[in-house]
Amino acid sequence: MSLDLNQLISDMKSAASQVINQDVSLLRGFSERQLTALAKQAELIANGVLTGDIDEDLRDFFLDSLEDMALNFAKTLRGLLMATIEKVWNAIVGVLWGAIGTATGIDLMPPSGQ
Repeated sequence: MSLDLNQLISDMKSAASQVINQDVSLLRGFSERQLTALAKQAELIANGVLTGDIDEDLRDFFLDSLEDMALNFAKTLRGLLMATIEKVWNAIVGVLWGAIGTATGIDLMPPSGQ
């Protein structure tokens, strides 16, 4: 039985999107290639185990490598989310400072990012 790469990629996107309550594919800088690489690596491991080319020791090695790839993907998402959070913060502070400035007649310069 082989892996359905398209379904696997879709499932990973869905799982990540559910965790962050946002469609990960909408994040600027998100790379579909990262998920494709993860899916292909999983396929290679599964096929190698099925054919016997990957024994138990090698399987653990490849699974550890796949885990590291997934962690790097998660860290990339974290960076993208932090950039998004800063943009949201900047936007909200800009609106607040603008409203206070309009109400008071004072030209307030919003603070630069957190």
